[in-house]
Amino acid sequence: MLRDEVAKAFKIIQDGGIILYPTDTIWGIGCDATNTEAIKKIYKLKQRDEAKSMIILLDTENKLESYISDMNPLAYDLIEYAENPLTLVMPGAKNISPALISSDGSIGIRISKHPFCQQLIQRMKKPLVSTSANISGKPSPQYFSQIDDEIINGVDYVVDLDQHSMEIKNPSTIMKLAPNGSFEFLRR
Repeated sequence: MLRDEVAKAFKIIQDGGIILYPTDTIWGIGCDATNTEAIKKIYKLKQRDEAKSMIILLDTENKLESYISDMNPLAYDLIEYAENPLTLVMPGAKNISPALISSDGSIGIRISKHPFCQQLIQRMKKPLVSTSANISGKPSPQYFSQIDDEIINGVDYVVDLDQHSMEIKNPSTIMKLAPNGSFEFLRR
């Protein structure tokens, strides 16, 4: 089942599509983080201002340096010891679509522990865009049944996993980390 869903989602993403999928936090809308056209589809679907950047997911922290030019070693400790899913916003984004990079050159990255996300990212050999499955300005859905029909009908594929789970999941903690080691919480 998991392998089949990864294969189906991978095909959609390879073809430039966008997917609705479960993560280790809340349900996400995603695509290939190097495909600007697919990223624009997500902005349009969410009715989101393109100046508001989205995050990317990786399957392992070993890949961080492929997407951040000035990697702060503290990031590895923060990821290792974080009790909850942690998104790190770091400057020096590289090797992803410019549509994802904030005006200050940063990108938010989370290492996903969800088996579907990990396997899909491994198949893609690229980061996966992740943004909450809601229209911009509306509450983030805590589980699948709360996702707006407009979102479900607007993606190219809905992953058939965890749809009946009623486990309450929260968005990740977001921390902005500077190359000099200073940091601030953007969302706890």
